[in-house]
Amino acid sequence: MTAPIAIRRLNAADPDFARHLDHLLSWESVSDDAVNQRVLDIIQAVRERGDAAVVEFTQRFDGVAASSMADLILPRERLELALTRISDEQRQALETAATRVRSYHEKQKQESWTYTEADGTVLGQQVTPLDRAGLYVPGGKASYPSSVLMNAIPAKVAGVQEVVMVVPTPRGEINEIVLAAACVAGVDRVFTIGGAQAVAALAYGTESVLQVDKIVGPGNIYVATAKRHVFGQVGIDMIAGPSEILVVCDGGTDPDWIAMDLFSQAEHDEDAQSILVSPDAGFLDRVAASIEKLLPTMERAEIIRTSLQNRGALILVADQAQACQVANRIAPEHLELSVADPQAWLPHIRHAGAIFMGRYTAEALGDYCAGPNHVLPTSGTARFSSPLGVYDFQKRSSIIFCSADGASELGRTASVLARGESLTAHARSAEYRIKGE
Repeated sequence: MTAPIAIRRLNAADPDFARHLDHLLSWESVSDDAVNQRVLDIIQAVRERGDAAVVEFTQRFDGVAASSMADLILPRERLELALTRISDEQRQALETAATRVRSYHEKQKQESWTYTEADGTVLGQQVTPLDRAGLYVPGGKASYPSSVLMNAIPAKVAGVQEVVMVVPTPRGEINEIVLAAACVAGVDRVFTIGGAQAVAALAYGTESVLQVDKIVGPGNIYVATAKRHVFGQVGIDMIAGPSEILVVCDGGTDPDWIAMDLFSQAEHDEDAQSILVSPDAGFLDRVAASIEKLLPTMERAEIIRTSLQNRGALILVADQAQACQVANRIAPEHLELSVADPQAWLPHIRHAGAIFMGRYTAEALGDYCAGPNHVLPTSGTARFSSPLGVYDFQKRSSIIFCSADGASELGRTASVLARGESLTAHARSAEYRIKGE
């Protein structure tokens, strides 16, 4: 008989609650010295030897018999072929999801703007897309077509001229639905490479891989470590930690639904985090019973069990105010407000990657097809970070166009401030344009 699952219980009224919560939330996404050095060596090799190094690492790490980079390039026709190889049901789901994701992100697109002051001076902001973006997609048996849509579509909506996808094919395993998603999302170029070598190729360029301006997309510890090292040479989306869900429930939702919502994150991996907060102690007990009942029915039961026992929790709070306080302290990647009137709660939520409102809005809908992006800040970074969006693929340039009168008037102010900083050339440059001087 399987042992009962030992998911921790916390009470926000406990004097040591803050300490226990901090311990529960602690997560260090740190590469060890061996991984760090290996990644640095790979990056250096790609910088020095370009395609040859990428081919060599792909042969060694992925077991792919490639003789040159030409063997690691997939033409657009191959993506279109993948779209015909998947089932009609899968194709319809991809196209529906893509349409919804595109529609949502089109509303995020920022436009250039200017305004004219009384003296004719024009000030404003010019918004332009990045020239080229790189999308990392895990490969092999792992299938993440949703990540392709969520990363590539905002870039295309932003107007990025070229979206380059890298996806490893360990031992030659090609995932057709991932390639089909790339076709639907409008990916321009695909290389069947992965790991730190793919990140280095995107960041620095090789004979075959053109350098990109930003790298987005999830990957393993080698990919995350490489993204850390190339940041500054290129932009990156984020260094993501394990997936998280925080469910706040008033006790009125079916406990089986809530248990499955917790499972939906716990099944990602053993380090994922699922937390339930409720002011109803009896409801916490009912959810715990649902967890015990439903866990044996799950394909990834052992992963879920480990995740819930190591990093999960059922937290009792006094009321709505304390529930919101705990939620803001956690700043979760995914927050479900499974309550009677979520609109009343929303003004009190300050930190969350995505907020799922009401009893019917399962987090899983956001992962695939609701429309908002599923690339979200983790590990409490929702305190200062936002979901991936069109704005991540646009940049802003300030516009300053002074009239003669404007330059004269501003020149007097600039002169005083520049001389106060002992920057005489600054002052004189402004003073040359002051009328009558």
